[in-house]
Amino acid sequence: MKLAKDFPILEPELGKAAARSESNVNKLGRLTGTTPAVAEGTSGVKRDSFRQLAPLPLPLRPFVLSLWAPRRPDRPCDEVQEVVYFPAAVHDNLKEHLKCTYIEIDQVPETYAIVLSRPAWLWGAEMGANEHGVCIGNEAVWGREEVCDEEALLGMDLVRLGLERADTAEKALNVIVDLLEKYGQGGNCSEGRMVFSYHNSFLIADRNEAWVLETAGKYWAAEKVQEGVRNISNQLSITTKIDREHPDMRSYAKQKGWWDGKKEFDFAATYSYLDTAKMMISPGRYCEGYKLLNKHKGNITFETMMEILRDKPSGINMEGEFLTTASMVSILPQDSNVPCIHFFTGTPDPERSVFKPFIFVPNISQLLDTSSPTFEDSVKKKPQFNIKPDRRHPLYQKHQQALEILDNKEEKAKTMLDNMSKLEKELFKEMESILQNKHLDVDKIVNLFPQCTKDEIRIYKPNISS
Repeated sequence: MKLAKDFPILEPELGKAAARSESNVNKLGRLTGTTPAVAEGTSGVKRDSFRQLAPLPLPLRPFVLSLWAPRRPDRPCDEVQEVVYFPAAVHDNLKEHLKCTYIEIDQVPETYAIVLSRPAWLWGAEMGANEHGVCIGNEAVWGREEVCDEEALLGMDLVRLGLERADTAEKALNVIVDLLEKYGQGGNCSEGRMVFSYHNSFLIADRNEAWVLETAGKYWAAEKVQEGVRNISNQLSITTKIDREHPDMRSYAKQKGWWDGKKEFDFAATYSYLDTAKMMISPGRYCEGYKLLNKHKGNITFETMMEILRDKPSGINMEGEFLTTASMVSILPQDSNVPCIHFFTGTPDPERSVFKPFIFVPNISQLLDTSSPTFEDSVKKKPQFNIKPDRRHPLYQKHQQALEILDNKEEKAKTMLDNMSKLEKELFKEMESILQNKHLDVDKIVNLFPQCTKDEIRIYKPNISS
């Protein structure tokens, strides 16, 4: 599925973005499928994302995330996604600053345990969860407000900071907007020599509520999700239902001439070039995702959500030059006696990956098979992250080798896919039992995700070596 069909409603963006650098306009065009002729041969967008949230029947509520990034024809994948765990911590010396991807910020006295799916080169994360059942994911968005290339907090840093510092979804929103006001957002969101920067949108959820937070520079609007289904993609999507906002958001828009101060304020229409009247009928991933969610509304399970993330005709599961690099599905039961369960792939293409469960318990084993090697000395040289070392973790390496088998050896491919499906179904059955019985074997759960990863690697090894 190519990006040519995606977001035709953003076409005016290219014509009105003269103030931006040509490289970012080209990347935006590649993302929206409206690339002008001058962009031919460019390296393309670094990251394209789609996130969705939908209610499960009765006490279960899922928070679902998926991430896309480009796959170049001469590389196995442009960016490695790792799944990593960080325990809760107490920070006694608050004079010591916290180093994020580019800048240092003030530390807080206490941080919560978190599990992240993140590009292996940076400090933050694309998506993740914490021990209190808060889940956050972010994506790239553009609009009328100039994108800042100066180093500040990345949107992905804000994802991790929100998870580390908040025990509810709304508190996480507060953390993000406060840090946005204090430190700003900006910096290259790509490792290597390609320059790519953007504003950010966030989907934030916990056991009881969910929020969509969308930004344009330091200005922002937030919408509380109170019913139905909700998804976000690479566009501003908050229109007139604004539950919280930056205090100067409207006056700034009026000052810039984007809003006359009379008609009803529409955030997406004001801060971008969207025709929001066409937003729900456009043949792009935002609309396609909403259609798929609506189709299953009232009868959604976590398996349904994984099927949606694996859907290629809709463009949600990207293939070709752009490839899904990692996916996440979280179940957030409203009953606090039932554990939250977070499924991660940690590998590209969810259709040919295994969703593996993670549950927060004390003394979690480190996730060694999905943790990438570190290159502290080389990446800290100025300019930072200007080189791209081999960051493939053990699972990623075996999965990439397995994909070659799936593409070229039909009989082996069928056996391997059958075994992957069998493993996944066994895991689903085990997780359903936990949800129904509200009982955890903590000694087993400590090693749950690492053991699942080893079981997946075990499926790949015989086919790779033979």
